[in-house]
Amino acid sequence: MEPRTAVDPPSAAEDLGRYVMESPSSFHAAHAAAARLDEAGFVRLDETEDWTRSGVRGRRYVLRDGAVIAWATPAEVPPAAGFRILGAHTDSPGFKLKPRPTSTAHTWHQAGVETYGGALLNSWLDRELRLAGRLVVRGADGAPVEHLSATGPVARIPQLAVHLDRDANKGLQLDRQQHVQPIWGVGQPEDADVLALLAEHADGGPVDPARIVGYDVVLADSQPPAVFGHGGTLFASGRLDNLSSVHAGLSALAREAEAVEQGRHIAVLAAFDHEEIGSRTRSGAAGPFLEDVLVRIAEGLDRTAAEHRRSLAGSVCLSADAGHLVHPNYQGHHDPVNRPVPGAGPLLKINADQHYATDAVGAGIWAEACERAGVGYQEFVSNNRVPCGSTIGPITAARLGVRTIDVGIGLLSMHSARELCHVDDVAALGAAAGAFFTA
Repeated sequence: MEPRTAVDPPSAAEDLGRYVMESPSSFHAAHAAAARLDEAGFVRLDETEDWTRSGVRGRRYVLRDGAVIAWATPAEVPPAAGFRILGAHTDSPGFKLKPRPTSTAHTWHQAGVETYGGALLNSWLDRELRLAGRLVVRGADGAPVEHLSATGPVARIPQLAVHLDRDANKGLQLDRQQHVQPIWGVGQPEDADVLALLAEHADGGPVDPARIVGYDVVLADSQPPAVFGHGGTLFASGRLDNLSSVHAGLSALAREAEAVEQGRHIAVLAAFDHEEIGSRTRSGAAGPFLEDVLVRIAEGLDRTAAEHRRSLAGSVCLSADAGHLVHPNYQGHHDPVNRPVPGAGPLLKINADQHYATDAVGAGIWAEACERAGVGYQEFVSNNRVPCGSTIGPITAARLGVRTIDVGIGLLSMHSARELCHVDDVAALGAAAGAFFTA
């Protein structure tokens, strides 16, 4: 079997770094993906319009809040052609802005935040942070208008000096209400307004903060991603969980769209929001978004309900989400036999309780995709004393009945404000995703 053209590791890592910097929030990640899809000749559809008129054939995508689903169809679509779906998520754990977010204590301006997902809280201390997300503003006609907004580095969660807490190095304990409210300025209370700051940075120009009627805003690390280490093998960045997978699927779909058009499967990228908090939202994997889109594609192809069910039975979903490499300082937390290492390829994630949806047939599909891509892969399974997390994989398998395989690049420091991987694994996941789409 001839391997496919390799993806260059430094180029893949650098492009992932650009995508991360474009994507400080899930809303930015979805819109940055849309911009790349536009460049690759994809056409945006509106969920409120009749897709049978605009057409679902060719290269198409649709946005729903902080999620995006894109697809490419073969030029000649067989009656029950299956879907090759790569599922990922656009959100990352961290902090989200509360209502009435502005306060001042001893002249320090602070932003009220609540924790979002399972972040490593200590990793967010003493970093220059951005505010980013979506503002909803009352327009001139009274109708709500959405704006993206992202500041530069404006905030910081300062740690208490060791002189004032001599036991800090014995075990740092952070109160989620008291200790993680970021500082963003100095002055008198009447001078402070977090929403006014965000209003200044709205896309398309400043908006009137008095007309903001809603917002979904998070904190994001402002430090640019970096390739470093001996031989330039290491890559550190915020939000690798899970923009690494979104980027791999996005790049593969754009790169392989022409090959898909000459193939036999419908290739789909489904980048959901809200995985880190359970996916139970309109734009999350537990919601109806993917099912809605697949049904509407089937309708646009004039498929009967039976033909659509047949296509789902022949479909496969690659649930791509980051996994764990063996940590050299905590080796006992990993399985003693299955020990993924950096640079040896992306992970095939396996769990007896189906917290990962991989089965034996799916493992074979993944092995074939990696062989076609000319890359290796590694199996990941948890130490029995350290239960694993879960992904969108089991959710997608249960909602659609589609065979699902859980994969992803290996990281250290998962759920830190800044995570670590190997540049070769970034490229390998993108190559395997391309082979999966074009099988």
